[in-house]
Amino acid sequence: MGPIRSFMAWEAAGGAALLAAAVAALIWANAAPDAYATFWATEVAGHSLSAIVNDGLMTLFFLLIGLEVKREMAIGELADRRAAIVPFAAALGGMLLPAGIFLLIAGSTPAANGWGIPMATDVAFALAVLAALRSRVPPSLWAFLLGVAVIDDIGAIIVIAVAYSGGISGAWLAAAVAALIAFWLLIRLGVRWVPLYVALGIAAWAFTAMSGVHATIAGVAIGLLIPATLAGRTPDQAPLARTVHLLHPWSSFLVLPIFALANAGIVFAAGEFGTEGAVAASVGVAVGLLVGKSIGIPLGAWIAVRAGLGRMPSGANWTQVAGVGMVAGIGFTVSLFITDLAFDDLALQDAARIGVLAGSVVAAIAGATILWAASRRREAAGDRRA
Repeated sequence: MGPIRSFMAWEAAGGAALLAAAVAALIWANAAPDAYATFWATEVAGHSLSAIVNDGLMTLFFLLIGLEVKREMAIGELADRRAAIVPFAAALGGMLLPAGIFLLIAGSTPAANGWGIPMATDVAFALAVLAALRSRVPPSLWAFLLGVAVIDDIGAIIVIAVAYSGGISGAWLAAAVAALIAFWLLIRLGVRWVPLYVALGIAAWAFTAMSGVHATIAGVAIGLLIPATLAGRTPDQAPLARTVHLLHPWSSFLVLPIFALANAGIVFAAGEFGTEGAVAASVGVAVGLLVGKSIGIPLGAWIAVRAGLGRMPSGANWTQVAGVGMVAGIGFTVSLFITDLAFDDLALQDAARIGVLAGSVVAAIAGATILWAASRRREAAGDRRA
């Protein structure tokens, strides 16, 4: 549980910073909408500040995702394939059902391309909710949520790479792959000169961007290449753990708050939903997050357990699993990221963002309430037995 507790602490604290930045963005955008829009449209070296944040800074966040995926699969909760089956099935249900609900609501409208938005879980906010409940949530549910979130991240990465990338240039993609192969070979050869790795990472990012695949995917790929173990050293001394330790504060307290400032500034104005497909986009995202996650995650877990493929999280009951599923309906960071990729129409972007915010707020409150009530019932049952 050591890596889980460390990850949990950073993400829970980062959730507070992320919330503060989101509130600041909403206040700024509604108090001075022109100033907000002008600031993030400001060009630096031919790119808007918004694009620099979304395509550049967010690469560090996705690098951290790649590192966490690698660690969990190598030495963490997903290393035991049998133990990984239940969170895998839960995550699968929690991705497919939200996307299906969105398409059911918005599939026949101009907003249909937003089906990937409600598939994502914001692990920082979700873990912050569990942290607020403290001892009322069994440790196994922390591990379960982290496993679901890691698999969810893998799904989001695949969706971004396959569905939300532009026309692919084979030559530039081959160059990106060559840079990543060189990165891997240097690791295998035991080269320890960090600037060389940084240069190859930047090259892989640039080539990926020019290939038409979203540039942040390069960050994920690099994270997956960094070793989680090293001969003669403990896992905490391996390059992966050291890189996570270095990057996590920057991601939680700088990258993600800046991303929230740039993307959560929704202007609540009259006629907000006048564009065709806007209502469907907002409702589809909100219902997808709330209903899709709260049903899909426990349903996927139940199927895996009933089929004998895995076990329930120890010390937890199905009501608590359902509460975690509802908490997983908080879809802030990656959902907003996919929103920017899914829609060119600013009205559809804003409508989807409203759905993300509304669905996430309700999911947080409802999930915390379910988990708290389930804990109280267990305590009451224990008192009666005593």
